Amino acid sequence: MQDMQTVETIQELQQMLADLRMEGKMVGLVPTMGALHAGHASLVQRSVAENGATVVSVFVNPTQFNDASDLEKYPRTLDADRHLLEHYGADIVFVPSVSEMYPEPDTRRFSYPPIDTVMEGKFRPGHFNGVCQIVSKLFDAVQPDRAYFGEKDFQQLAVVREMVRRMEYPIEIVGCPIVREAVGLAMSSRNTRLSVDQRQNALKISQTLFESRTFAATHTVDETRRFVEDSIAAAPGLRLEYFELVDGDTLQSINNWDDTHYAVGCITVFCGDVRLIDNVKYSF
Repeated sequence: MQDMQTVETIQELQQMLADLRMEGKMVGLVPTMGALHAGHASLVQRSVAENGATVVSVFVNPTQFNDASDLEKYPRTLDADRHLLEHYGADIVFVPSVSEMYPEPDTRRFSYPPIDTVMEGKFRPGHFNGVCQIVSKLFDAVQPDRAYFGEKDFQQLAVVREMVRRMEYPIEIVGCPIVREAVGLAMSSRNTRLSVDQRQNALKISQTLFESRTFAATHTVDETRRFVEDSIAAAPGLRLEYFELVDGDTLQSINNWDDTHYAVGCITVFCGDVRLIDNVKYSF
């Protein structure tokens, strides 16, 4: 396949993929909600490097928003997205309508406690059910050999891995590192909604996480948690929703550093009305 193709229906997508597989090509999938940035580009680059064909879905999935205004405000930049994807070598851009992905209401219920009941699961009821609905639909439509997800959405990655394990999908889930702006802010489609002043305020989130790694080397889990909470509370324009220090595999809170070999700090902060998430790994 020479030029990047834009496809709107599952039927056309599957026909294209059948032709590619006849050529012996492995297929990589990068699921996105559009408003693409350098973080997404890194996923596409990884897929292009590791597969004969790369499909990128651009679909703002309504079932994973528990806030209607958040869904309405989510940035949509399809022309710019297509330009970026063509530049980084994607083969197919799958841009379905809501009616294409949900010809009828999806009543399936996905439940993977305790991974999906803490943090985002606690504060955004139904969010991960919606994520699993759309990701499973995309997996069924594309049947990829590999699928690529960013580690910024750390809990989402864990939930998708668990869904793949439980549903026995023959798909390799590839987690890709967080991509940050030069100033440290984690790349996010929601960053486009920040004002100049809010962007400046938001820098405190990653700064605090980085500082907490140094702090943690000589302090307890509880002291480190309070350090982060106090730092965000003192920062202008920010409101902490949660900060949790968890085992990176189980996503359960830890009480001592020696409770795990894989400690991760996960944070969600409101900057104005923009909800930003980030995380950092601790090593001693």
